[in-house]
Amino acid sequence: TLLNFNGYKLSWSVLGWLFPLSLKFIHFSCLYKPHCPLFSRPYILFNSMFFSFLSVVVLCDCCNANAAVSEPAPAAEPVESTAAHSDVPEHAPYLLIGGGTASFAAARSIRARDPGARVLIVTEESELPYMRPPLSKELWFSDDPKATETLRFKQWNGKERSIYFQPPSFYISPTDLAKVENGGVAVLTGRKVVHMDVRENKVKLSDGAEISYEKCLIATGGVPRNLQVIDRAGEEVMKRTTLFRKIEDFRSLEKISREVKSITIIGGGFLGSELACALGRRCKSKHSVIQMFPEKGNMGKVLPEYLSNWTTEKVRKEGVNIIMDAVVKNVSYKNDKLEIKLKDGRLIETDHVVAAVGLEPSVELAKSAGLEVDSDFGGYRVNAELQARSNIWVAGDAACFYDIKLGRRRVEHHDHAVVSGRLAGENMTGASKPYWHQSMFWSDLGPDVGYEAIGIVDSSLPTVGVFAKATAKDTPKAATEQSGTGIRSESETEAVAVTLKAETTAPPPPVQQKEDYGKGVVFYLRDNVVVGIVLWNVFNRMPIARKIIKDGEQHADLNEVAKLFNIHED
Repeated sequence: TLLNFNGYKLSWSVLGWLFPLSLKFIHFSCLYKPHCPLFSRPYILFNSMFFSFLSVVVLCDCCNANAAVSEPAPAAEPVESTAAHSDVPEHAPYLLIGGGTASFAAARSIRARDPGARVLIVTEESELPYMRPPLSKELWFSDDPKATETLRFKQWNGKERSIYFQPPSFYISPTDLAKVENGGVAVLTGRKVVHMDVRENKVKLSDGAEISYEKCLIATGGVPRNLQVIDRAGEEVMKRTTLFRKIEDFRSLEKISREVKSITIIGGGFLGSELACALGRRCKSKHSVIQMFPEKGNMGKVLPEYLSNWTTEKVRKEGVNIIMDAVVKNVSYKNDKLEIKLKDGRLIETDHVVAAVGLEPSVELAKSAGLEVDSDFGGYRVNAELQARSNIWVAGDAACFYDIKLGRRRVEHHDHAVVSGRLAGENMTGASKPYWHQSMFWSDLGPDVGYEAIGIVDSSLPTVGVFAKATAKDTPKAATEQSGTGIRSESETEAVAVTLKAETTAPPPPVQQKEDYGKGVVFYLRDNVVVGIVLWNVFNRMPIARKIIKDGEQHADLNEVAKLFNIHED
């Protein structure tokens, strides 16, 4: 049993003490033979022969054990070749898990505070870090037939840019991370962290490689949710269903949109409405685009009913067939078509389905790392500095943080990923700053209608809306022409509302009868305090909205507060 337990090394160690023991025994016998009858000549001869024989047996077993080692036993696990992990560094002072916006923002923040820092980003995707908003917005409106491959697009202001944050030349090779004199940012693509050992400060990758770290950021984002009825519908239905999240999903859906006759989008939220508008405008004369959702209008969980209804009509004008109050009961594949049966008996036939029903935060590492997952909002629970443990931080979609004004929250928007990633990077380098920033988000229904929002925007809350007639400059296109960027949070994040100066001209009567909600401000209230604001076709005013929520005051007349946004100026 001992020999088989450790093969070669144990056999030789046993042999090493058996031979000297037999010699010592003979020597001892010769010295004490006159005084002890036990050491008679026959006894000495017997013991000497016994130990010599046992040593020979051990030597033979040693040879057999060595032979056994040379041929792997059937039950033994294969040993990973070091060549297979040649591109994986053994150690990364700053390890960032996830290759999205939050990770990239953290990497830049770390390097800004620690210029010699060595940062390693590990991402499951095969792409370098990129921004996700254009996947459901500008890329669909590009006139360039090569945009799907190049991922370069024109913003609403006409300027061209790439979806990638930085070109490949910005990064260093993972194999050079420990060698480069001034450090840098390396990206290890196509690898997934499957286990965290927080005691040993190391992680294990999907291919078996291990990486030790000093400080670690978890920015794993999330995965698209699917409807259970689709999950259970079988392979043929799943092959004709898109869960939209990544570059590969965009490319796949773009190709499908040119090949099929009908596409049905399930979901009436941000992503579903953006994709519906994009596909409707692109495919208006080629095939049908259907959007269905259980609410009574687009963005029904976010916008007040009157504005949701107005948005629904806007989407319809883009060529989309809207089906409201639609609760999916069953999805099946028959006669080369998908059949969607609703709970009220309605039956819809389509060629392809896009499920845009929310995001599930990726928290697979919680168990091995011993991290707490919030039972209400999902995601890793972190403190005010975005820490989950002493040397582990979480940012982006996967972070459930405490908002000093609005309580515990989890936010799934680009601006939050930028700001939380940046703050986590600063705190990883010793800043110890709390997360107080009120992140914003935006959505565009094409180049002509868009909105920006901040705080808690929930249609179940009481709202007060103040609207005015829109002008030519009150569009997402005009806003990006003024700011110079299509990612609007990039231009407003650092802005501060130093002085809140209201307009001096008297506002015209509120627009009510024609329901022409050209531009305006919607206030969301909780206990008579503004906790959320939607700026409808009002741009570059987010610092004002942020300050109103930060102040947390009760306002007797919100029409007066709306004047701060100058919505009535020509």
